[in-house]
Amino acid sequence: MNLRPLKRIAKRILPAPLRGWIHHARQSVRRSRVRYSEDPPFQCVHFGDLRRTTPIHAGFSIGRGTYIDRYYIERYLEQHSDCIRGRVLEMADNGYTTRMGGSRVTRSDVLDVRPNHPPATIIADLATGDGIPSDTFDCVVLTQTLNFIYDVRGAIRTVHRILKPGGTVLASVSGIAQIAPDEMKYCGDYWRFTSLSLMRLFQEAFPADCITVESHGNVLAAVAFLHGLAVEELSAEELDRRDPNFELTVLLKAVKPLQ
Repeated sequence: MNLRPLKRIAKRILPAPLRGWIHHARQSVRRSRVRYSEDPPFQCVHFGDLRRTTPIHAGFSIGRGTYIDRYYIERYLEQHSDCIRGRVLEMADNGYTTRMGGSRVTRSDVLDVRPNHPPATIIADLATGDGIPSDTFDCVVLTQTLNFIYDVRGAIRTVHRILKPGGTVLASVSGIAQIAPDEMKYCGDYWRFTSLSLMRLFQEAFPADCITVESHGNVLAAVAFLHGLAVEELSAEELDRRDPNFELTVLLKAVKPLQ
């Protein structure tokens, strides 16, 4: 039914206040249809334990269980464990190098900016790269590091320079995360990434066809992570549900081309 003639007649004969009331009433009906078609409906959400302004467990689930972001990171490293071989550089400690690389690793180095960090074999700033030899490493394990480096472009250029031709960097970054207080104190906590931003940053140093990026997470995983809950408190099905609008963890593999 064409209502345009009736609308024109109503506009001529009805006073402006009444027309405005009718317009707002129609908009309210439309909004209510959207609200009450949702599950649960508008104003019927029961927040339960989540109705609070402080996290359930502060400190990235330390002492509670496995970090939720590490669920995605460790699975990714396992899938690409064949790249962790030869001379390997890892940040802060060499836990993933020894665990994922095993006998394929011929030499394990640890990079850290702190001069008094016991596991470090190389004390240097990844952003400047001073003191890190070029064309040296078969693999760089760069997990949860770029968020804490202000000059992230400089760090990526360094990674490209220090890899041997044919070498691989396996990187992870936070897309959704709370501030890391310890890192904030000694080096800073600067960035959160998307799969697109990480891809474009690495494309400034690596050829696009040498880079693959993926993201993992969903709204439940993100909420649980922000509350400091652990992997053990969610099911594998809940963790594995991937929603591209909630990039909790972004993962990247980049290979330095052969000369």
